[in-house]
Amino acid sequence: MKFSTKLGLWFFICLLIIESISMLVLHRHVVDSLVKEELNSLLARGNSHRDVLLTSITPDTIQHIVLMESNTDTEVVIINENGSVIDSSMQTSNLPHYIVKKSAETDDGVVQADWKQEAFIATVSPFRSEEGSTGYVYMLKSTNSLQKVIQQLNHHFGIAVVIIMLFLLVTNIFLIKMLTKPLIRMKDATQKISHGDFTVKLPIKTKDELGELAESIQALANHLNHLQQERKEFLASISHELRTPLTYIKGYAELGRKPTLEDTVRLEYLHIIHEESTRVSNMLEDLFELAKMDQNAFSIQTQRRNMEEFILPIYERARPAFDNAGIDLKLDVIKSFDIQIDPRRFEQIVLNLLDNALKYSSAGSTTTIQLNKRGDECFLTIHDQGKGIPEEDIPYILDRFYRVEKSRSRLTGGVGLGLAIVNELVEAHGGTLSIKSEQYHGTEVTILLRENENDTNSND
Repeated sequence: MKFSTKLGLWFFICLLIIESISMLVLHRHVVDSLVKEELNSLLARGNSHRDVLLTSITPDTIQHIVLMESNTDTEVVIINENGSVIDSSMQTSNLPHYIVKKSAETDDGVVQADWKQEAFIATVSPFRSEEGSTGYVYMLKSTNSLQKVIQQLNHHFGIAVVIIMLFLLVTNIFLIKMLTKPLIRMKDATQKISHGDFTVKLPIKTKDELGELAESIQALANHLNHLQQERKEFLASISHELRTPLTYIKGYAELGRKPTLEDTVRLEYLHIIHEESTRVSNMLEDLFELAKMDQNAFSIQTQRRNMEEFILPIYERARPAFDNAGIDLKLDVIKSFDIQIDPRRFEQIVLNLLDNALKYSSAGSTTTIQLNKRGDECFLTIHDQGKGIPEEDIPYILDRFYRVEKSRSRLTGGVGLGLAIVNELVEAHGGTLSIKSEQYHGTEVTILLRENENDTNSND
């Protein structure tokens, strides 16, 4: 049985039970009110006759009362204190068994209220005349007329029940469609996702649980679609980046095999082959690093180090390369700090960032390494005055194989894996990497670490 059918039956049964109970309670209340109203009316009429008899209990008065009730749908029976009938608007042989003196002892004046089993409902009004004689005025009304009214009431209630049932059925169908339609859409979307189609679009019109579920499925589809596109671009980038140096290696190796080639030219070709093989080796090493990170197969061994003492040897080692390029490399220690790091991995981070700054800066510019601390937040910032990064490229600059220079120039080197690895290593240290850049005005890369990280051995 489908979920929509189960849900529909559940709603219908629940509403049917609630409506049935409500209608039964309402029906009983209306019937009881109707019977009570009739009894009150009889009692009020009997009390009115009693009041007349209190002032005058003559035969003419009694006959007048009986005559009045003979022309209505009610009956009156007047008896004395001995239980003998003084007068009656109905034949005494038809008097009910409960028309006796002891019935007058009732507190509320109601003698008979059973309209289902008895032929009459009845009330009694006792009286004592000025002469001292006592008696009872019984008022009766046939239950046939009352049952006819109740039958009409039942008929109207039956019509109302049918109308309400139809309304419930239509409302139930509408509600089920309204509730299950988004579920069916989400089911179809998940089936498409399971078959590899991540281009699903789910309309998110509500802010309830169904809307949140649709939003989650849509986010999952978008994420999987992004991963699929990244995978395609990743494979395309790998094939391109491997094909280019391998083509150079193969081409220059073929040229180098010529016996008539001069030694100087052959050495030049061998140098190019060595450069391209080194390029392939470095790229494969980067890929292995990323693969180990993805598989949680690499670890960092942290130790507490003073960052100024740690950075100073790296700064001294990198400065000659910057000097040769005509770039001024500065170290600005605003406030040093001690932090838990893996020295080998963190050196890899800093050198990679400095290599990028050197690669994309021009002579006469300045690159600054800055250390600072605010509260428990520790900052390592590398700011260059290079060509910068276009604003539209910044959100993707940490993606693997993403390169701002789409021409993939061999002059600048790199295959777009450096920043991706740096970001993974920073996250492995529990830190965050942020990049601010303005085209033609330079780039600022900031690593944020927290001083209270005391782990001595952590895994990515």
